[in-house]
Amino acid sequence: MEQAMEEALMEMDDYNQRRVVPDALSFARSYQLEALDRAIRENTIVYLETGSGKTLIAIMLLRSYAYYLRKPSPYISVFLVPKVVLVSQQAAALRNHTDLKVGMYWGDMGVDYWDGDTWNKEMGKHEVLVMTPAILLSCLRHSFIKLSMIKVLIMDECHHAAGRHPYACIMTEFYHHQLRCGVTELPRIFGMTASPIKSKAANSESTLSKNIRDLMTLMHSKVYTCVSEAAISQFVPTSTPKFWFYKDNAISFTQFEDLAKKLNILKQQHELYITSSDLTKSAVDSALKKIARIFTASIFCLDELGVWLALKAAESLSSIEIETFLWGNSGDQIVKKFSSATMLTLQSYIPLDPRWSIGDNKNFDLDTGLLTSKVSCLIDCLLEYRGFSEMRCIIFVERVITAIVLETLLNILLPKYNSWRAKFIAGNGSKLQNQSRKCQNEIVEEFRMGLVNVIVATSILEEGLDVQSCNLVIRFDPSPTVCSFVQSRGRARMHNSDYILMVKSGDSVTRSRLEKYLVGGDMMRKESLRYSSLPCECLESDQFHNQAYRVASTEAVVNLSSSITLLYLYCSRLPADGYFKPTPRWDKEKGILYLPKSCPLQAIHVQGDTKYLKNIACLEACKQLHQIGALTDNLVPSIAVEEAEVEEFGNEPYDEEKPSYVPSELVNHMSNNSNTIYYCYLIELKQNFVYDITVQDIFLATRVELDQEIGCAPFDMGFDKGSLSVTLRYKGSINLSPDQVSL
Repeated sequence: MEQAMEEALMEMDDYNQRRVVPDALSFARSYQLEALDRAIRENTIVYLETGSGKTLIAIMLLRSYAYYLRKPSPYISVFLVPKVVLVSQQAAALRNHTDLKVGMYWGDMGVDYWDGDTWNKEMGKHEVLVMTPAILLSCLRHSFIKLSMIKVLIMDECHHAAGRHPYACIMTEFYHHQLRCGVTELPRIFGMTASPIKSKAANSESTLSKNIRDLMTLMHSKVYTCVSEAAISQFVPTSTPKFWFYKDNAISFTQFEDLAKKLNILKQQHELYITSSDLTKSAVDSALKKIARIFTASIFCLDELGVWLALKAAESLSSIEIETFLWGNSGDQIVKKFSSATMLTLQSYIPLDPRWSIGDNKNFDLDTGLLTSKVSCLIDCLLEYRGFSEMRCIIFVERVITAIVLETLLNILLPKYNSWRAKFIAGNGSKLQNQSRKCQNEIVEEFRMGLVNVIVATSILEEGLDVQSCNLVIRFDPSPTVCSFVQSRGRARMHNSDYILMVKSGDSVTRSRLEKYLVGGDMMRKESLRYSSLPCECLESDQFHNQAYRVASTEAVVNLSSSITLLYLYCSRLPADGYFKPTPRWDKEKGILYLPKSCPLQAIHVQGDTKYLKNIACLEACKQLHQIGALTDNLVPSIAVEEAEVEEFGNEPYDEEKPSYVPSELVNHMSNNSNTIYYCYLIELKQNFVYDITVQDIFLATRVELDQEIGCAPFDMGFDKGSLSVTLRYKGSINLSPDQVSL
């Protein structure tokens, strides 16, 4: 692999003599051509509104660099996207507008277990690699990919480049490190964003100025943007922002306190059932977390949305947890009972009249706390637009559970006024009704075709899926950052579209923040243009990224930023089972890192800056593991059995019979002259989960009769996939000679 990489690097000199010539598309707009010209000449961050065609500029840049990328060129281009859902979307755009060979990569493909040879094959087949940034960062650290191999590095949604985000780590650990070392073979950097600032700060020009300057320095790039919003509005219509105010939540304090108290009592009762059971610690912890999740979501919805939607939240959470009930774990059965009790408690506040339906009498729903004034405001807002036959509306919410229950409510209410249909789209981080990428894409396509008119979405639609332009965007929950504000507003790109900002009456803080966000775009544009004529600065080095261990032969590197991740990766490859997970243990007081017994190292003693002491200890452990051969020269675990082989072997049914084994020590202590009475027990194992391998009962013979209470105490054994119910039954006694026992 090393020889092939050296030969590839030598070939690169042949490609560095040709000047890059713009290869623009005929339908490109004037500002896109201007941005392309800038991106060819220097590292560039394109700051343009959502829907303005930033991806097309990136595509034209790659077309312009195509000569350098076409095989057998040793160069590649890497197109980074912050979310998995964007990988296939951007790859499709590249295939539509270029003839370059495009490869797609994300975590579920198992790339964490690929070696250098596998990556060399991928780079031999593809000219543009579209992936999430964590994958490239890992490849750079293990030296599977070298920065000098990358001709163009594109970062979509580059405002994420801050702190410990992979975007920032790629630039600080590799780009700026090589820049300081005088390396000239560095990739062209091209960033794209609808807002160069991600933080909440948008209150002053000085704050905006610093944040933009920091991003430019980190990306070693200059910002390109249009002089004014008007310059781009002829191509990309802008929405009209409107404030909608709602009164404080209608559910009375007395009603809320009464319900919250009842739910809390139920929670405490079922938590006691769990903690007093004979479940394993892991099963107890799992059950307690599920109860806490149901309780927290119910209380949140009760306060924010009203009793009716709190009930729908409990019903939704109950259906989600049913998947785990199939395992039959007794802890999950307690969770199921808590979920049912929660639903019954909330149901008792719902009218029993079969003719009653939510939303029929809004005043009644508000007075009885079935809905809050915030939800009522949303309904009123939507009904203002009920005459729109071609409605395309996105309602942005903060929490997944809010998206789920609002979809239910809207699909009951909307048919009473028009033919609109609603669906929700949410990310997969909350464990609430995880949606596959296929499902999300299907909803987006239905939205495009008009089969779905309203999408209730979390932030995934701010910078995720390519969604049909909307004529109405509603912020049910206010944008947490100026970036979120700009991106969600950018979804309303139809002519005469509206951007509704829902704010509680009297909440001057939120209103003031949103008003600053409204003028923030012009301020960011002004500051970006002011810095565009200044030279790029090199990022100052810091201890966190400088203190590193490098392998001379491969240039693989581990530093304080990556040491913990690498050490935990190594330990995860050590032998483990359902009861033992080999993980390091850090003693902060003593400055000692204890490693698992199965690790060739046992303890690492360190001293230094207490802020980074654990990172320092893990870095030292990684260094020593490499020196003794436990980590390869690419700093990956040198464990012989591949993960795929382990999984395949683990799923093979075991049917080979083995002779019974009795320790020789026990046989030698038996009398050779007479038979011995053995008490026989049957250990019955009931498998409470579906698996390829079925368990078998175990026969146990002892020379001492067990206490009767043992046989009367069945128990559960928890595993990763579920549990086993274990029952011990006495079957009688038998006389066996030493010879018979030995057999």
